[in-house]
Amino acid sequence: MLDLYDKIQEAAAAIRKEFTVVPQVGIILGTGLGDLVKEIEVTASIEYGDIPHFPTSTATSHRGRLVCGTLDGVPVVVMEGRFHMYEGYPLKQITLPVRVFKELGCELLVVSNACGGLNPYFQNGDIMVIEDQINLMGDNPLIGINDDRLGPRFPDMCEPYDQAWVDRVIKIGRDQGMGLHKGVFVAVAGPNLETRAEYRYLRMIGADVVGMSTVPETIVAVHCGIKAIGLSVITDMCLPDALKPADVTEIIATANDAAPRLVAIVRGIVGEVGQTRIA
Repeated sequence: MLDLYDKIQEAAAAIRKEFTVVPQVGIILGTGLGDLVKEIEVTASIEYGDIPHFPTSTATSHRGRLVCGTLDGVPVVVMEGRFHMYEGYPLKQITLPVRVFKELGCELLVVSNACGGLNPYFQNGDIMVIEDQINLMGDNPLIGINDDRLGPRFPDMCEPYDQAWVDRVIKIGRDQGMGLHKGVFVAVAGPNLETRAEYRYLRMIGADVVGMSTVPETIVAVHCGIKAIGLSVITDMCLPDALKPADVTEIIATANDAAPRLVAIVRGIVGEVGQTRIA
């Protein structure tokens, strides 16, 4: 059986056959947030099933392909659809694409998600820049024997999301007339949504939003030395004293409505990378 390092090499080699440019930014698009792909000058579009060791995305509204090309002149690779723990995949497999991004040459990871709002000052459709995270998934992609070629045994997590970039993204939003929040993202395994008591608990421990992704990818980004930016679109409010049954159709519609603003933010991020490289 191939080890993780060999799987990364095989996946990267398959992508390089279709896309020979070294990408600067890797982007993971969450639920309903696929509009960014329309802005990319596409060189190659590769179905996940054609990339060795990539899982197949089964989540609602996730397309399931890797789009390679340039965004405003900057080489990027974009996951149009991601993988989740609730789909039955182990976290090492879910986070394999992040390691492949690193192998391809990416220095920055932009990861987006749709999430539930726990902070009562937030509203549906708001965008939050993630400044910290809590892992309540009951697992970790780094468990097991560490391969020093991929990263250190005990990566430091004092700054999982690059704080200089957090400030830059807030400014990008402000310059475009958007008031972005910043806050803490908590990840749970899913696929069920939480109970009233669980929402109270998550808020009590310091979370502003809750979702079922992003944290594993960010842990691996830190492990392999990629700076991470996290963007959350609040698609439903999870206030325990005013809770109503979640409607997946409404959640996706809210994510779609927020997509133009998210696209503008990501383009702003990529534009800064193109102008200044990564500090």
